[in-house]
Amino acid sequence: MKLAKRISLFFIYPMVIFLVGFLGGMWTIRFFYPGMVQENRMDSQENRQGSFEHNETMEAESPEDSKVQVLEEEINEPVQNVAAIEETLNADTEYVLQERDLLKDTVVETVWKIPGKYIGMNRELFVESMEEYETNPPLSEVERGFVGLEILSFSPKRVVVQMNYEYVQPSESFYLVVQDNEVVVLLEDMETVFINTGIMLENLPELIQMQIIQMYYIENEEVLYNFLETYSS
Repeated sequence: MKLAKRISLFFIYPMVIFLVGFLGGMWTIRFFYPGMVQENRMDSQENRQGSFEHNETMEAESPEDSKVQVLEEEINEPVQNVAAIEETLNADTEYVLQERDLLKDTVVETVWKIPGKYIGMNRELFVESMEEYETNPPLSEVERGFVGLEILSFSPKRVVVQMNYEYVQPSESFYLVVQDNEVVVLLEDMETVFINTGIMLENLPELIQMQIIQMYYIENEEVLYNFLETYSS
């Protein structure tokens, strides 16, 4: 029993002495170097704060988000390019021409290869070209009774254009008259316009001008076309 007490005291005394020395050392540091303790605390707080901000940044800019953003950009760009290509006519575009008789309400449809002058046009350019054609149609179309056109559909695969006509009925004789200082060809009924010639009255010889002012009679189609070939610019 005495031996056990001696052994216990042998271990307890050194531990007490060590604890007293450790506490005395901490007290000395706090007493003589108070700034050191404060700096260590601040460094520890800054390290924790920096680690927290770094984790937030990493979460905000995760690899998955970056991959999603890059993927969206890669998808959107081709879509825009495809949309631009789809609006352009090409050599494989089907050109459908519908000739509509407004008087009989009938339609004749013909499928053609797209004319070369339209290849590469987008919708806006094609509409402008059709409007120009409608404003200044060829003389041959005017003679057939062309009155206007409509674009029924437009796509790279198929374009449908409707030409509207009021077909002129056959006539054996004609009359030349003046309308808005322009020479116009009437049918033998003296009312129905056969051709707007585009010939200005002042550009004709004076004798012809006087005859047209008084309604110049043309006996047949051959004489009419000879006149048009002679005085058309």
